[in-house]
Amino acid sequence: MENFEPKENGEWEQGEKGTRGQGDKESAFPMPNTSIREAAPTTSLSINAQYPIPNTQLLLYLIPIIGFFPSLWTLYRGQGSREQLAISRLSITLALTWLLGYLLLSTGAATSDFFPLRLFILNSFLTSGYFLVSIWLILRLAQGKSGRLPGFSTLAERVFGKYLS
Repeated sequence: MENFEPKENGEWEQGEKGTRGQGDKESAFPMPNTSIREAAPTTSLSINAQYPIPNTQLLLYLIPIIGFFPSLWTLYRGQGSREQLAISRLSITLALTWLLGYLLLSTGAATSDFFPLRLFILNSFLTSGYFLVSIWLILRLAQGKSGRLPGFSTLAERVFGKYLS
């Protein structure tokens, strides 16, 4: 099988039909002096340091409920600027706090005989507060101001800074 014999330097030699070895990931047709890896643009942290982060990406993280998923993905990968990671932690902290409060108040309202209506009203206040705080943070970021929330930002840094970054 002369089509799949490696050269001395470890590369695969082309055979008669122009095919390459199974271990080579380039196409069957040779490219002039460049490989696919050299021609493709790279995305690394050095590129992120040169170009500022678009505000739309940071605003996406703060959209109520929906922004939880891109925030979680950003923290899971561990890539991004300091500002992206801080906003992601804040978004996850707000979403999980709201979800925990929502579930506890809903469960309490469903099982309570004394004041289920009051717990449902408190639940609606909690949900409205979560949405208003998220919109307020989005507006602050759109104006170019800080996206920090005094109590939640420090909580997010302490809790999610250890586990997700």
